[in-house]
Amino acid sequence: MATSSSSVDSTPPSSSSSSSSQSCKHDVFLSFRGTDVRNTFVDHLYSALDEQGIYTFKDDTTLPRGETIGPSLFKAIEESHIAVIVFSENYADSSWCLQELAHIMKCKDERGLIVMPIFYHIDPSELRKQKGKYGKALAKHESENKSVDSWRKALADAGNLSGDVANGPERRFIKQIVDTISNRLPAPISSDSEDLIGIKARLQHLKSEMEKVSDRVVVVGIWGIGGGGKTTLASALYDEISTNFDGSCFIKDVREESSRHGLEKLQEKVLSLVLKQEEMKVNRVDEGRRLIKSRLFRKKVLMVLDDIGHLDQVKGLAGSRDWFGDGSRIIITTRDNNLLDARIVNVVYDVRLLREDEATKLFHKHAPRHGMPVEDYEMLSKEVVSYAGGLPLALKVLGSFLRDKDTSEWKSALARLREIPNSEVVEKLKISYDGLGPLEKELFLDIACFFRGVKKDVAMVILDACGFYPIIGVKVLIEKALITLSYEGTFEMHDLIQEMGHYIVRGENPKNPEKHSRIWDDDVLNIIAVDSMKENDIIEALNIKYYNGGCPPSLPEVLANMKELRLIWFFRYEATSFPRDFQPMNLCYLGLVSCSLKQLWNGYKLLPKLKVLNLYFSRNLVSTPDFNGLPCLERMILRGCRSLKEIHPSIGYHERLIFLDMGGCTRLELFPPIIRMKKLETLRLNGCFERCKFPDIQTNMDNLIELSLRRSGIEVVPSSIGEYCTNLRSLDLSECNHLQSIEGNFHRLKHLNVLHLNGCHQLNNIPVEGLFDVDCCLQMLSLRGTSLKKFHQVMVSIKHFSFSRSLVRLNLAACNLVDGEISSVIWKKFFNLRALCLSKNKFSRLDSSLSQLPRLKYLDLSSCEDLVELPDLPASLAILVVRWCDSLEIVDLPTKLKWLWNLDVLTESSTTMVDVKKVVQSMLQGNAVEDYFLSLSVSGTQMSAKRKTFVLELLPNWYNEFSGFLIYTTGDDDVDYQRLSQSF
Repeated sequence: MATSSSSVDSTPPSSSSSSSSQSCKHDVFLSFRGTDVRNTFVDHLYSALDEQGIYTFKDDTTLPRGETIGPSLFKAIEESHIAVIVFSENYADSSWCLQELAHIMKCKDERGLIVMPIFYHIDPSELRKQKGKYGKALAKHESENKSVDSWRKALADAGNLSGDVANGPERRFIKQIVDTISNRLPAPISSDSEDLIGIKARLQHLKSEMEKVSDRVVVVGIWGIGGGGKTTLASALYDEISTNFDGSCFIKDVREESSRHGLEKLQEKVLSLVLKQEEMKVNRVDEGRRLIKSRLFRKKVLMVLDDIGHLDQVKGLAGSRDWFGDGSRIIITTRDNNLLDARIVNVVYDVRLLREDEATKLFHKHAPRHGMPVEDYEMLSKEVVSYAGGLPLALKVLGSFLRDKDTSEWKSALARLREIPNSEVVEKLKISYDGLGPLEKELFLDIACFFRGVKKDVAMVILDACGFYPIIGVKVLIEKALITLSYEGTFEMHDLIQEMGHYIVRGENPKNPEKHSRIWDDDVLNIIAVDSMKENDIIEALNIKYYNGGCPPSLPEVLANMKELRLIWFFRYEATSFPRDFQPMNLCYLGLVSCSLKQLWNGYKLLPKLKVLNLYFSRNLVSTPDFNGLPCLERMILRGCRSLKEIHPSIGYHERLIFLDMGGCTRLELFPPIIRMKKLETLRLNGCFERCKFPDIQTNMDNLIELSLRRSGIEVVPSSIGEYCTNLRSLDLSECNHLQSIEGNFHRLKHLNVLHLNGCHQLNNIPVEGLFDVDCCLQMLSLRGTSLKKFHQVMVSIKHFSFSRSLVRLNLAACNLVDGEISSVIWKKFFNLRALCLSKNKFSRLDSSLSQLPRLKYLDLSSCEDLVELPDLPASLAILVVRWCDSLEIVDLPTKLKWLWNLDVLTESSTTMVDVKKVVQSMLQGNAVEDYFLSLSVSGTQMSAKRKTFVLELLPNWYNEFSGFLIYTTGDDDVDYQRLSQSF
């Protein structure tokens, strides 16, 4: 185990490239006192690093014979990514170690070397205060007329770094160090090979242009039309040269990210990635400029700023070449040549579009022939390639559009393309839009204008409220290559595709933005400038984010005049309420995230089509509106409205509400009685009821399937839940610290599948007649951290186990269970149990009847520190976790476990013995080997010193579908690692 020695940290982990270069020959340089740790700790650490493929300089293994020690070691330090210093008891006795340390700290300050101190059985304060053995060693060096000032400073500086202190099992300590080093080594961005058609020649040309520049810092501007391959080229260049720098970063979508989060966030990102420091805070752009210049001007930096949209972004992130150290390379991509200021940029590279042969190859990739006559296919493909003019994105979009079409459809499409002027590249893509149906067109325009970068599940709710049937429509848009889904689940599209959507909207009336159907960001200012008092019946949707300037004072009046709005999505709307005459009768979605509203409006207001009301994190909101005016409301999100004190009584009468999330409304004083909310399916009241009681339910809520009261202040689960919510599927009462009692009609919850009672420390009143009906179908019961003293008495009675037939997952972790508390009566009833967690309990043995669970696949006994032996295990077991069971001496598994494929016996104890051969043999010959990979994690075990080989008999024809063996072994702390070899 390792602990931090100080809050000052110069070497944080980084997800980008580290201070590495191709001239760096070593990943890690090890500095240590040989007589202290060479053959023990350092030897084990070196082997562990080597096994992870981390190339490490260690003077007795890496230094070529015959070379002079001093210069060679100094050079090795300079050619390493990371320096690991092992401060041991006698480290300061060696003047050579101190010279080495001084050079390491010099390289840290001047070259950005990452320094990781390890305090091996010494206190970091000895370095800082220079007392004890370290103080005596320095005094002795001084008495020998050695100059020790630089050594003292280096020791003090190293003592102030955040390091690892050895205070636990050495194997775990070494693993933690290796993991930290792995995270700090560079991981360059890789380019998608699909998009590299034609890039190689362009990359070589760009590099040759860069080599012509003699300036100490080269700033390259890559510019060209959107979709022409600028980002792909920059990524390929980054991949090739990123290891040649002290620090590097690739900042994607600067224009969009700056608009969305502010330039300060991008400045923080640059500093964090290049300096490998987390939580760099920038409050103002000017402050960020000063920080970038002051912290990077000595470093050799590679920075890619992708898609710059404004000169202020260049000035804020790379304002001058003298901000960076010698040899730095700054790469800027933009579609606007005017942003490439000659005072900053000394290489301008115009991205060439694809040659005909390259374009043909790319187009054929997206539009294969699929049975079309060869002559027709080649002729029509040539026409499409010629029309696209070598623009990669146009080739992909048109290829996807023509895929699976016949010859006549290709000819028709090409005929339509000829009507679009070649000078208007955006219009070239409009053919895909024209092929959509009316609803898909509206859906596409909404995504292009409002939902790029938004989580799909969030956007789908809004789009569905607008009546676009998005489940079908989104599938069509993906097939037409108009949108994509990112790995993070957000809607994405290429810049040109989005520009096409904007072009279509603005083309509705180019000179009059107030006549556009959709308005976003700055366009609202133009509307206000025209006439804020003029009624508008054209604008349908608004998406406005005010990160810095706040909303215009006249915006509420403008909103009041927009009579046809169906969608409003504001971020940080700063008015305290909407105007009295705001009443868009077609409004379907009203989203006001992190806004300053205290109330939506005064009194009653009719919005007959509103389906979604999202007031997420509107912290100033005190009250809600009269819901009688929102008869179609289906979803309401009030999560994080911390000032909300009361809900209008009309909510209890709302018959169409389906989803209500009020998590985190901690000041709620009144939740009205639920009288007619018959359609409600999800009710989340997490963190509520510190000041009020659970609402009185007075009607059947047959549609309610999810009720979450996690971290709420309820003391009693009322009987009304069991009486009126009889179709409930999931109930979460976790961490209800005041919960003392569950009323006695839970037996009516016949459809309950999931019940969470985790961390209910005060729960002590369970109804005597039982919680569940004989027909209950409970599948998961989680009682983690809940005392079972009273609960166990109820459970032992057979009649209280009506759900035993359906229960599949049971979590009894950290329930203070001791020997005998779980009787054989319980196990005999749970014959369908698949997963059982008993971790962090206090029993030493378990009843042998556990083996009578015929379908149990997963058993977790981890951190049961008093467990001395394993019980009889069911033959069905597939995964067994017994890690950190330090009292367990023998893990002797029966050969009957034919389905076992995952065994975890990691432990701090050196006495736990596992018959590894028997376990592996059982795994290899079992049924699981046909369907699963096999995993065995064992620590604290020893192979017999007499056994020199370990033989496994494999199944016949084992090699038919063989993927490989991954074998990892460590030696004991006190002996050398032994070489492991395999032969077949």
